[in-house]
Amino acid sequence: MKKTLLLAFLSSSLFLTSCVSSKVYKDLEGKHADLQQKNTELSEEFQELSVRNRENEAELARLKNELESLRAERDKLQQEHTQTSQQYEKLKSSYDALEANSSSALAENSKRNRELLTELEAKEKALTTEKARLEKLEKDLAARSQRVNELESMIAAKDAKMKALKNSLSKALTNFEGKGLTVEQRDGKVYVSMENKLLFSSGSWAVGAEGRKAVEQLASVLAQNQDIAVLIEGHTDNVPYTGSGQLTDNWDLSTKRATAIVQLLRENREIDPQNLTAAGRGEYAPMASNDTAEGRAKNRRIEVILTPKLDEINKLLQEIE
Repeated sequence: MKKTLLLAFLSSSLFLTSCVSSKVYKDLEGKHADLQQKNTELSEEFQELSVRNRENEAELARLKNELESLRAERDKLQQEHTQTSQQYEKLKSSYDALEANSSSALAENSKRNRELLTELEAKEKALTTEKARLEKLEKDLAARSQRVNELESMIAAKDAKMKALKNSLSKALTNFEGKGLTVEQRDGKVYVSMENKLLFSSGSWAVGAEGRKAVEQLASVLAQNQDIAVLIEGHTDNVPYTGSGQLTDNWDLSTKRATAIVQLLRENREIDPQNLTAAGRGEYAPMASNDTAEGRAKNRRIEVILTPKLDEINKLLQEIE
């Protein structure tokens, strides 16, 4: 009797264990499907943001080219204005001379006087036409000059703002400079470079405590500059990834690290998520040689690239056109 009860108890325990394991497996399977779906959505979003970033960079180059064209056109108008002014003075002198000569010619020869009067009328018409053309050129030149000056002032203001932003970042991140973090300004943009030793463990995209502090300080400055586009790029060295699990290669790792920084920045509710873009560059944009350990350490980094938005400049260029 006791053996029968024992066997029944053991059978019931095995049955319950089997049911629980099956349920846990189904839950895990569902979570895995959700994660795959989210990964697909993030990949599509990353592609869209990368295209938008390339378009912004191309737009900035186009605007600079248009500014040079406007300067050249302004200089051309100035030259035409000068030439027209000289021609106006010559016509006026000729008119004055003809008018002076007409008095004596009238006394000498009425025919000659009529010819001179006809010539004077022609000169007056030409003079009136040139004067009107000169006035139009002056107006066009003034309008173009004003818009070029506005455009130059706007670009100068953007550059000054980026310089102030660079100084604010340097001040906010001063405790991390010398620990693998640098801040510099070039080509109208501000670059914040953070080596992976400050942010991540080897093969990981989880941000450490010290790196989190640096990103939070960065976020506090970005929150005060809502008109700045923020591109976060992940970079690796050229040593192939040999681990296993969720990562496939260095490019995958660089993308996950860039996305991890974006998620930290989004914890600051004052930052507009529309200003943020994450991109993985893998090993294909090194800043140093991969032939040495020191160079590889510099290449393993996160770069935060800050670019001014160009909406106001685009609007002014459309008005000029």
